[in-house]
Amino acid sequence: MTACVLDASITGAWLFADERTEAVLALFRGLVDGPAVVPGLWHTETAHLLLVAERRGRIGAATSAALLELLGGLGIETDDAPSRTLGPVLDLAREQGLTVYDATYLDLALRRRLPLATHDAALIRAAQALGHPVVAA
Repeated sequence: MTACVLDASITGAWLFADERTEAVLALFRGLVDGPAVVPGLWHTETAHLLLVAERRGRIGAATSAALLELLGGLGIETDDAPSRTLGPVLDLAREQGLTVYDATYLDLALRRRLPLATHDAALIRAAQALGHPVVAA
């Protein structure tokens, strides 16, 4: 697999067994060959996914720690450009009808010219409307 921008929706689907699909597993296996790139926001969203799972009794704190260690060992690069949020990202969100959070992922994919891996329907529609590739997972 070539490098891609990884959305937190895909990460959540990989972390939780009841959400995993073969396509998601294949995507994460491919991180050995082509590292994923994420915005700084991904770290916050991933931590939130784990905390909500803990609060709902899906996993315990020890499992969260193990999952974070597992993610830390993958080829995931953080490309953080917070100065873009109040300009290009906000504009992209307005133009495509996205949340600023989702537009952050799309902006990164567009800037880096990398496919976007997401389960988010609105984000998929926006990427496709711009002619940008989406990784099916």
